[in-house]
Amino acid sequence: QVQLVESGGGLVQAGGSLRLSCAASGSIFSINTMAWYRQAPGKQRELVALITRLGSTNYANSVKGRFTISRDNAKNTVDLQMNSLKTEDTAVYYCNADILTRSRTLSTYWGQGTQVTVSS
Repeated sequence: QVQLVESGGGLVQAGGSLRLSCAASGSIFSINTMAWYRQAPGKQRELVALITRLGSTNYANSVKGRFTISRDNAKNTVDLQMNSLKTEDTAVYYCNADILTRSRTLSTYWGQGTQVTVSS
């Protein structure tokens, strides 16, 4: 069993900052790519940022220069630092990871989601 648990969502005013964290636990051998996705009401889930095991990153154009993704391979965690938040960043944010379990099964896992609301 593998679990991803997110924390750090909440309500913030436009221009403010929030930091999301996600911790993976369970029967983990290694974790490949980790990512954050978001889904706003009435919209499709979209990739916000991803980071490979070696630290290469990729960001959605809408968040470049404002969000920073980072990970700690020793702790199996991934964070998303969100600065200069805009009302359009309001969404449920989901942690995502490609995990190789101790039984050598590679699967994609999702967290339960954390709400981020940016008020004007």
